[in-house]
Amino acid sequence: MTERPSPVARIAPSAWNIANGLTVLRLFLVPVFGWLLLWGDGHDASTRWWAFAVFFVAMLTDRIDGDIARSRGLITDFGKVADPIADKTLVTMALVGLSMIGDIPWWITVVIVVREWGITAMRFWVIRHGIMAAGRGGKLKTLLQALALGFFVIPRFSLPFSQALDAIAWVTLVAALVLTVVTGVDYAIDALRLRQTSPRALAKRAARAAAREQRHKP
Repeated sequence: MTERPSPVARIAPSAWNIANGLTVLRLFLVPVFGWLLLWGDGHDASTRWWAFAVFFVAMLTDRIDGDIARSRGLITDFGKVADPIADKTLVTMALVGLSMIGDIPWWITVVIVVREWGITAMRFWVIRHGIMAAGRGGKLKTLLQALALGFFVIPRFSLPFSQALDAIAWVTLVAALVLTVVTGVDYAIDALRLRQTSPRALAKRAARAAAREQRHKP
């Protein structure tokens, strides 16, 4: 009986690809965005518009790089780590910068930043047990954060309809804040559940039980 040939193992995609390149570009845009936002203590309208343009491009790469990675099979370990770090770094820079120039209260910045980096750390904490995929709530949270920060970065003080923009910006920010906290609690519960119910956790629990049973045998 002839032995059937084994299937050819799939070659992992190289980390040097366009999706990861866009992620790295987003990281490089963060200090550029921060410099433009803080120029002139945030009161220079022209640089605020440039800051908005850079922020928009950076958020656009966040959308594009994920789509490219999934559609072309370019998902890599580097991308899994670098992509969320790039996202959180951009959001953190926007929040801290806007708080420094007095547009957003510091307590809001602290709540959102602690939640974002805390959940990122939690993802790495449970990565051996499974991947915590972003749900609809998390995706909506990201969209609301991007919209709210974009509205705040725009130099509203230089526009004739600044009061209307202020109202839109604050409503969007409050909605993003509430959803940020709610989804953060959900992710924390899911992470704890995953640590308890994953195949890895169940196997370790069974191994410990077997070891205890073996020790108590006469």
